[in-house]
Amino acid sequence: MIEIKNVSKGFEECGRIQALHCLSLKINEGEIFGLVGTNGSGKSTLLRMMAGILKPDKGEVTVDGAGVFENPEIKSKVCFLSDSGYTYPNASASDMAGVYKMYYPGFDMDRFIGMINKIGLDTRRKLRTFSKGMKKQVLVLLGICTNTKYLLCDETFDGLDPVMRQTVKSLFATEMLDRTFTPVIASHSLRELEDICDNIGILHNGSVVLSESLTDLKLGVLKFQCVFDDENKERELLRGVNVLKSEKRGTMMTVVVKGEKKDISEKIESLKPVYYEMMPLSLEEIFIDEMGVKGYDFKNLYS
Repeated sequence: MIEIKNVSKGFEECGRIQALHCLSLKINEGEIFGLVGTNGSGKSTLLRMMAGILKPDKGEVTVDGAGVFENPEIKSKVCFLSDSGYTYPNASASDMAGVYKMYYPGFDMDRFIGMINKIGLDTRRKLRTFSKGMKKQVLVLLGICTNTKYLLCDETFDGLDPVMRQTVKSLFATEMLDRTFTPVIASHSLRELEDICDNIGILHNGSVVLSESLTDLKLGVLKFQCVFDDENKERELLRGVNVLKSEKRGTMMTVVVKGEKKDISEKIESLKPVYYEMMPLSLEEIFIDEMGVKGYDFKNLYS
């Protein structure tokens, strides 16, 4: 388990920048955890602290019950793949595999070379000559072949073509079947996370807005459309539910609420609507609605 306990982190760059503030989060082993958030919410900073690269100003980050910062034994359980995808200036895929082998004793060189050959990449070619997507493929395979218990991925799918995105998802699923493996994926591509993640954490302004299973999250946020023959019934409905967003076009109301489907349905039906229909919500829609409640809404830029 990775546990973040009341962590705060700031940086002294052009004035004090508070990246994380009293953040607490638990990531259980054996699950795929998706980390999403607004721009500048602290996702990358949090991943770097999980990997033991950054030290919290306050609070504690533990991996399997032990502090990770300046703890080589614990850090050997964690591999971090940054968004920038750093490699040595003139390194090839084989060169980087040798570097990873030095830091991760469990690195499987034969498997790495075999997987690189299968996707048609030259292990001797300089990585600086690769496209962004090709470099990302190499880095993901390096991360998987470390055989670490935890793999922290910052924008893993960014730059990958659709076939490789699906391949990476399948690789993660296979690893979880074969060994104890916990990927933590920070991404702005919510549709990608929706396909693969067991649990989701949403960050905003350096704090956790919510953290729960994707199934429970979708069950707890509902969207419906309805038509009433009386505006008083519309107002009564909105007063009786936990509204995240509502809008009206003509006679049709579209409402996003938090709550149990059974309770919401009973409330609507008791007001005898002319028409109503429950509609599925995507993770992207849930994220937008949750952020709207927190005041993260920039429609005024184009309205």
